[in-house]
Amino acid sequence: MAGWLRHLGHDVASVYPDYRGIDDLRILQWAVSESRIIVTCDKDFGELIFKQRNPHSGVILLRLMDETPAGKISILGNVLSQYRQPLEGRFITATESRIRFEDFQDYGS
Repeated sequence: MAGWLRHLGHDVASVYPDYRGIDDLRILQWAVSESRIIVTCDKDFGELIFKQRNPHSGVILLRLMDETPAGKISILGNVLSQYRQPLEGRFITATESRIRFEDFQDYGS
């Protein structure tokens, strides 16, 4: 998915090759320090933001039946093409049938 995003011209950093195994809070802090939006299938980021109120630069949570790379790219492509408003600072949950946006100005973003 990172390669696909780079091909579209996005500045992408990937946890997998360089930071695999670091905990979610450190990933969140790293993303904030670089003003990056996290794209993930890991629901734990919702816990870190909603319940623990950690700051974030944005999260796109993919909750998919088809978690293959092609399935993830398809849904992420829908998010990027259908929603032109800024994605920064938002918590976005995307499924095959729905995309939900949450704004968290009160959550330290």
